[in-house]
Amino acid sequence: MQESLIICPNEDLELHQFKAVQRGEIRVKLSEVGRNKITACRHFLDSFLESSEHPVYGINTGFGSLCNTEISREDLTLLQNNLLRSHACGMGDQVSKELVRLMLVLKAKSLSYGHSGVQLQTVELLLELYNRDILPVVYEQGSLGASGDLSPLSHLCLPLIGEGEVHYKGIRCVAKEALQAEGLSPVELQSKEGLALINGTQFMLAHAVGALIKTDRLFGSALAIAALSIEAFDARPEPFLDLTHQVRNQSGQRVVAQALCKLLEGSELQTQKKSHVQDPYSFRCTPQVLGASLDAIEHVKTVVTREVNAVTDNPIIFPEENQIISGGNFHGQPLALSLDFLAIALAEIASLSERRIYKLISGQRNLPPFLVKDAGLNSGFMIPQYTAASIVSQNKQLCTPASVDTIDSSNGQEDHVSMGANAATKCMRVVKNVQRVLAIEWLTAAQAFDFRKPKKSSESVEDLHRSIRAVVPHYTHDRFQHADMALVSSLLDE
Repeated sequence: MQESLIICPNEDLELHQFKAVQRGEIRVKLSEVGRNKITACRHFLDSFLESSEHPVYGINTGFGSLCNTEISREDLTLLQNNLLRSHACGMGDQVSKELVRLMLVLKAKSLSYGHSGVQLQTVELLLELYNRDILPVVYEQGSLGASGDLSPLSHLCLPLIGEGEVHYKGIRCVAKEALQAEGLSPVELQSKEGLALINGTQFMLAHAVGALIKTDRLFGSALAIAALSIEAFDARPEPFLDLTHQVRNQSGQRVVAQALCKLLEGSELQTQKKSHVQDPYSFRCTPQVLGASLDAIEHVKTVVTREVNAVTDNPIIFPEENQIISGGNFHGQPLALSLDFLAIALAEIASLSERRIYKLISGQRNLPPFLVKDAGLNSGFMIPQYTAASIVSQNKQLCTPASVDTIDSSNGQEDHVSMGANAATKCMRVVKNVQRVLAIEWLTAAQAFDFRKPKKSSESVEDLHRSIRAVVPHYTHDRFQHADMALVSSLLDE
C-alpha cells in the first residue's frame, strides 16, 4: 500500500484522494485531533446521561415512530445491537467491493468530527475493516435516503459487533470468523452508537464519489473520441474556435472548445478544403452539449465534496455548547438531487456520442455505408449503432428523477424521503452505459478514420487511433463484434 491517508476533522478530504481508497491501495488512519475529538464527545455523552433525567432521542429511546418509548439504562447496549440487526434487511445485488471500501472510510470521516458520541474503538475498527480488506456484504436495495441509508449502513456495520457477513481473502464468511483470523475483537456498542453508525448518507455518498471518479476519466475519453469522430467525418474546424465561445460566456462550453482545438492542433484533415459549409449538431455543437455536462459535473462535485466533509448523523452532539440536537442532517436530498443531475449530464454525453456513430455509418462524406466494403454481403457497423441506441434509450429511462419521489415510512414520522439511494444506483448504471457507448463510438470512429488515410490528423488523434488499432484490427468483413466492443470498453477503465 501507499503512504497513509489521514482522516482529520480539521482538514477536508478531496475527491481525488478516494481513487486509491476504492481500490484498497492506501492505508487510512485517524489523526490525533480526530481521536481526541471522538474521545471527548464520548466522555461528554456519558456524563450527560449520568446527570440527565430526561429521555434523549436515539440515546435512551426507541427509534422512528417509537421515539417516545424510553429504554432502561441496562438495555442500552442491547438497544444499539438490535438496531443494527433489525435494520439490516437489504435486498438485491451486492454493492461492489470498491464502493464498500468508500463507505467504510466515508463513515469514519463523518464520525471523526466528534459530534456523534461513538467510542474511539468503534471508529478504529471501521478502519481496520478497510485496512485489512474485511469488506462487509452490503445490498443495493433498502434505503429511502431519508433517515440516513439505514439498511445498507446496518449491513456495513454489523461486522463491528461480530455479526453479518464479509468478503475476506477471497471467500464470503461470517464476520466474527474474519475478525478472529485477524486478531480483532468485536466492539460492545454503547448508548447512541448504533444510531450514529446507520444514520448517515454514506451509501449514497460512496456511489456519488465513485461515479465522479469514473466520470473524470470518461469525460477526458469522450473529448478525445469526439475529436477522432470529427476527423473521421471530415468536420469543419470553425465551430471550435474561441471567438464563438467567448461571446456566450459559458465556462464549460469554452473549456470543451479549447480542449478540442488542442486535440486537433496540427491536423492535415482540419486544414483541407471542405465541400460542405456546415456540420450536423452532433459534431458542431459538441462544445455546447459537453460543456453543459461539464458545468453540471462541476456543480455535483461541489455538493459531494461538502458531504464528504460533513456530519450526517442524528442526533448531533455539541460538547462545547452542552447540547444534543435532534435534527435532519441524515436526509439525503442534497445528494438525491445531485445524483439525478449527474445522471442526466452523463446521459447527454452518450446521447451525443450515439448520434455521431449514426452519422459515421450513414454513407456520407465519402465513407462507405456502414463503414465496410461489400455492404450488403457484410453488415459492418450497422448493429453496433443499434446497441448504442438501445443503451442511450435505457439511459433516458434511468434519468427519470428519483428525487421527486417520496413515500411515508415509520408510521408517518418519516413523511418525506429523498430516494437518494435509488438515484445513486441509477446514476452508476448510467455511468457504465456511457462507457459502453463511448467504446462503440471509438470503434466506429477508428474504422471511419481508416478511410481517410493517407492524410494525417493531429498527433493526439493519431495516437488515439494507434492505441485502438494495437488491439482491434480494421474491420474488413463481418466478424464477432461483441468481443471488440467489450475489449475497447475495458480500455476506458485504464
